[in-house]
Amino acid sequence: MQILKKGGKPIYTWAKIDQIEPKALEQLRNVAKLPFIFHHVAAMPDVHLGVGATIGSVIASRDAISPAAVGVDIGCGMLAVPLGKRLEQLGSLKRVREKIEEVIPVGFEGHKTAQKMTGLRPPSARIQSVWQKATYQMGTLGGGNHFIEICDDGLGQAWLMLHSGSRNVGKATAEIHIRKAKTLMKIWKIELDDPDLAYFVQKSEAFHDYMEDLGWCQEYAYQNRQRMLDLILKRFDIQIDKKSVINCHHNYVATENHYGETVFVTRKGAIRARQNDLGIIPSSMGQKSYIVRGKGNPESFCSCSHGAGRQYSRTAARRHFTVSDLIKQTEGVECRKDRGVLDEIPGAYKPIDEVMDHQKELVEIVQELKSVLCVKG
Repeated sequence: MQILKKGGKPIYTWAKIDQIEPKALEQLRNVAKLPFIFHHVAAMPDVHLGVGATIGSVIASRDAISPAAVGVDIGCGMLAVPLGKRLEQLGSLKRVREKIEEVIPVGFEGHKTAQKMTGLRPPSARIQSVWQKATYQMGTLGGGNHFIEICDDGLGQAWLMLHSGSRNVGKATAEIHIRKAKTLMKIWKIELDDPDLAYFVQKSEAFHDYMEDLGWCQEYAYQNRQRMLDLILKRFDIQIDKKSVINCHHNYVATENHYGETVFVTRKGAIRARQNDLGIIPSSMGQKSYIVRGKGNPESFCSCSHGAGRQYSRTAARRHFTVSDLIKQTEGVECRKDRGVLDEIPGAYKPIDEVMDHQKELVEIVQELKSVLCVKG
């Protein structure tokens, strides 16, 4: 871990400073200068450029929250579970992929009928306009870097792993509140180094509204992952031990105690890694992923990376790589191998082993998994 001290609160980083892209480093410095930052800003080893705040940052704050520090995919996260089956028991990987795609809509698609939401109260009037779509998107994957994988634990045992969030309702909610925060900055005549870091003050009505909608979307995202798991298990007629399911956010806000104070902790592209917490750190399409156990490191606000982190933006990846590169890098993996997913090529991401090496003081590896099948939107 290295410490940067130059204006504002210190930045503790588990990524080598000379390997952080200049614009991402500038974003970290902008966050560190915000008046409500508590103690320091933590940058995970997969840190890279985001909007407002970097992806791979952990921000503790008192009395205020910036919606951009959470991001637009509220509640995005991972789920993983051992299936209690050997890979060969699942059958042809091509057919397994087809079966998953039969029950899980991908991309912008939703289910043909509205889905039940367990214990999820109706949303506020602020997001009612996207509520109907949300009922059809419960239990769907989405696109971008979201995925469903079948993995090999190294002994031929199959795991299911999936990555998704709050779908359109989370995006729409985030955009509503980010616009509101920017408007308030203008009203209050507060000038920021980056306008995207506009924030809400805790005792304001706008803060309360955001936290209410944020909590709703986080629960929706959690249930979305659980619903996809249920649909897939039903399609394959598999029974599992529900206690073995790991379901964790990596874009969210929680109230926690750190350095003796109760603060808001915003993790944007980071997972909680308290002592003995189980978490999931995926790599890229068709590569290795890890189940980890947290070490409760206080300097990271008990956090670790959420993945390998991009080293090429989506645009740069499409420019730099070819479909032939994609085919070569996903050899032996049942997945799409076309230009539509070229921006998700493994080479667009940092080497996962390097990322894991940089966070040995944050987590320990419990299980290494190798993807053999990947469904993407």
